[in-house]
Amino acid sequence: MSQFTSASELLSQARSRITRYRPHAAADAQTAGAIIVDLRCSEDRLAEGTVPDAVVVGLSVLPWRVDPEAERTDPRINDRATRLILMCNDGYSSSLAAATLTEMGFADVGDIDGGFRAWSAAGLPIEDR
Repeated sequence: MSQFTSASELLSQARSRITRYRPHAAADAQTAGAIIVDLRCSEDRLAEGTVPDAVVVGLSVLPWRVDPEAERTDPRINDRATRLILMCNDGYSSSLAAATLTEMGFADVGDIDGGFRAWSAAGLPIEDR
């Protein structure tokens, strides 16, 4: 008999290995030099707006953009010492992605608890609506 891991268990395991930021704490961290990485699809960004100065990276290519040795690395986010705060719509896929980056050697990576929608509900700055 094989054992399976549920999505909830996978999420719980991922979140135990990362820092979760409430929206205002993420904004403060960004002001202090952290980089917010927006993983949302273009349709969501167009419909709901974006966080000012966030780096937009598709979730499906994130590991290659942060890997300094990858052919299509992104120098804005490929320093393993940089604090990265990942953001999706609601804070689920960003948790899983942040845990992946910890496995890749990023020392200070987390996500926004509640994602972009929590950021927006907190009244924090949004542009390109």
